[in-house]
Amino acid sequence: MSTQLKLKKPAKKKTTPKLSVVNAPTLRTAALGLAALAAVLLCAPLFLSTFQLTLMSRLVCYAIVAVGIGLAWGRGGMLTLGQGVFFGIGAYIMAMHMLYSDSQIFGTTVPQWWSIFANPAVALIAVVALPGIVAFVLGFSIFKRRIKGAYFAIVNQALAAAVVVLLVGQQDSLGGSNGLSGFRSFMGFAVYDPINRIMFYFTAVGVLLALVAISYWLMRSRYGELLVATRDAEERVRFLGYDPALIKTAAYVIAAMIAGIAGALFVPIVGIISPAEIGVVPSIVFVIAVAAGGRASLFGPVVGALVLGWVESTLAQTFPSMWSYFQGAILVLVIVLLPGGIASIKLSALKNKARKARKATS
Repeated sequence: MSTQLKLKKPAKKKTTPKLSVVNAPTLRTAALGLAALAAVLLCAPLFLSTFQLTLMSRLVCYAIVAVGIGLAWGRGGMLTLGQGVFFGIGAYIMAMHMLYSDSQIFGTTVPQWWSIFANPAVALIAVVALPGIVAFVLGFSIFKRRIKGAYFAIVNQALAAAVVVLLVGQQDSLGGSNGLSGFRSFMGFAVYDPINRIMFYFTAVGVLLALVAISYWLMRSRYGELLVATRDAEERVRFLGYDPALIKTAAYVIAAMIAGIAGALFVPIVGIISPAEIGVVPSIVFVIAVAAGGRASLFGPVVGALVLGWVESTLAQTFPSMWSYFQGAILVLVIVLLPGGIASIKLSALKNKARKARKATS
């Protein structure tokens, strides 16, 4: 009598969707990187001329914008092609505050409604709050409708173009295409005093370092995990009971507020703000810099903004008509050869060295 063995199928285990792992640097690595960045930026005035220091100050402002883009795009997957708008909101608010303050001292004439930003505390709060409010209204309405990818980028570009058209038409109140300039003082300090300009530079560097530290904290936090998980598996995050729209809106708002801070610092440093600084092209340049540096890394966006900006200023003086082509070439090369940007080169080299070391010891 033959017996037949019946094989039981193993019971299926219930699986629970897991959040994406955040590939953030360790605390030691982040601290060393932040210390190195601080050392380079804080020692820069010792080796730079007055013109070069002004240029470096401007690039630090751009690097601040890049920190926010790195959070929204690198960690959240949102291609923010309209950061120039939020940069411009912060810049124009600070410009109106500075010109109104100058009018009280020197008797110049400015629009009366600028008195809203007469108080320095109100101006500083508005620099952060107004870009955040605009980003919340726009972002939440977009993400609730599950608009993402190229469509989200197009909406951002349309916003940047519309704001430029609006500003150009405000010749009497906001300077039109010429923008606002002629600032004399900033919070009681003479704008063109050499010592004060160095102080403005150190202020911008301090803000940049603080925002990089905050960005690291966000990367390592529970929210940072949720943001990356939303980027990689939005439906899974929704299944876990979270609202992806709120998660992405929060990152978009943070990036907008960071851009507003950068714009406010930009005005006393450069001495002018115009629609040309906040339109479609500047927004794309911000993204190219972040992509070149490494959008998903902590320091990549900062390095990309500083290096690409310095190269731009150098090449623009020698080959002014070729810089746009150079920017396009950088973007193509990064997409094809270095999707992870400059930061990925370093990481790949370290991994190769570690792999060779393991083979040698085995």
